[in-house]
Amino acid sequence: MAAGTSFGDAGSGAYELRFDSGRVCLDLLATAHPDEHLSGTEPLRAWLKGAGLVPASTPLGLIDAGCATAFRELRDHIAELVTDAPNLDGRPFDAALAHLNALAAGSPPAPRAVRTADGGLVRALHQDPGAPALLAAVARDAVELLTDPAARSRIRQCEGDNCPIIYLDTSRGRRRRWCSSEICGNRERVARHRRRAAALARV
Repeated sequence: MAAGTSFGDAGSGAYELRFDSGRVCLDLLATAHPDEHLSGTEPLRAWLKGAGLVPASTPLGLIDAGCATAFRELRDHIAELVTDAPNLDGRPFDAALAHLNALAAGSPPAPRAVRTADGGLVRALHQDPGAPALLAAVARDAVELLTDPAARSRIRQCEGDNCPIIYLDTSRGRRRRWCSSEICGNRERVARHRRRAAALARV
């Protein structure tokens, strides 16, 4: 996915969603930065489609304001668990884990293959999913991440100034420092250039 995808229009207010963390559950955390991106049904539907949880043609007519609230609550619990992921063993994050496990027990959306007009196959869903199925899909991704020691050891927080974005470092040598080379990485390079220029100016 692209580092940033814009949704909305001038009338409704554009907002940017990011899908570059390496995991769906971590992409959900990014919806809180720098501002709230899941404030209602439209941005939630955009996020669900952008994250690949449902095909782009899915109506999502069952998604309402209550669903957006439920996703923000799940986001808060995942953030609590992931932020302290290296130290989770032996530490009782009982409320967050219970919430996560309860949602993960649900059944995620069931996919099916359908024919297009030209005879090809595309992914669709057996039915328009509601909040329980969609929450289950994200919660299961978080459970898989948190219970996989190798994956958990690759959880990183961006080193950019005041950037809380959390991502999975799958780079060679585990040397990834920023949530995005184009965003925080570029800011760091610009800041470094300015510092060098300022130092030379003082000589």
